[in-house]
Amino acid sequence: MSMISAARSNVAPSDKEQSPFGVQITKESVSQQAYSAIRNSLMRSRLKPGQKLVARQVADELGISVTPVRESLLRLVSERALTLDERGTVMVPILTLEQCIEIRDLRMLIEGEGAARAAKFATRADVEELASIHSRYLETETGRNFAAALAENENFHFAVCRLARSPALFGVVENLWMQFGPTLSYLYDSQSRPFHGQKHGHLRVIDALRRGDPELARKAMSQDILIGGKALLQKLEA
Repeated sequence: MSMISAARSNVAPSDKEQSPFGVQITKESVSQQAYSAIRNSLMRSRLKPGQKLVARQVADELGISVTPVRESLLRLVSERALTLDERGTVMVPILTLEQCIEIRDLRMLIEGEGAARAAKFATRADVEELASIHSRYLETETGRNFAAALAENENFHFAVCRLARSPALFGVVENLWMQFGPTLSYLYDSQSRPFHGQKHGHLRVIDALRRGDPELARKAMSQDILIGGKALLQKLEA
């Protein structure tokens, strides 16, 4: 079994899911589970920029009481993943173009470093698992199942970061995705597709890991983030 398969806990969302949070909570540590569910929904682009999060409605979606949801929302506000409007309503932030560029540049640096470290540790099984994730990404994108495509794209990037064997680096990457995830939902609002007509950035990362070349992996991941987000930033500029 590859390291990715052993570590991976996120799966692509099913078309049958009714709740944007994808789960109903029934076990212990309710507050932590509520926090994780909302946080994951931000990273997976299930929540949209400007969307209001009313504690009662979120609690109903998750099948729990209001108190742990309210605690989780305020925790995410303190982490700047969510914001409060002038009436005290919790909302998903609408990032400015400058904020998006800043996050993109940080991702290029940090995920690039993660890919460089991953090149030192990735086994053949790990690389094949990454290739499988990319295949699922292409299949879901081609089938216009864009929610699943976004999830598989996240699976790919997080799988590479796990191979870096750096919990600190992985935590920073998660926080950046938590902030940027909702904005990624704009990626498929138009006819533009990342890497249309050219070799996909994921494949360049896979090639670099297969060769065990840290600097090539760093460059490939940075270019994947830069080129993959180009259409998104152009949309925000417009």
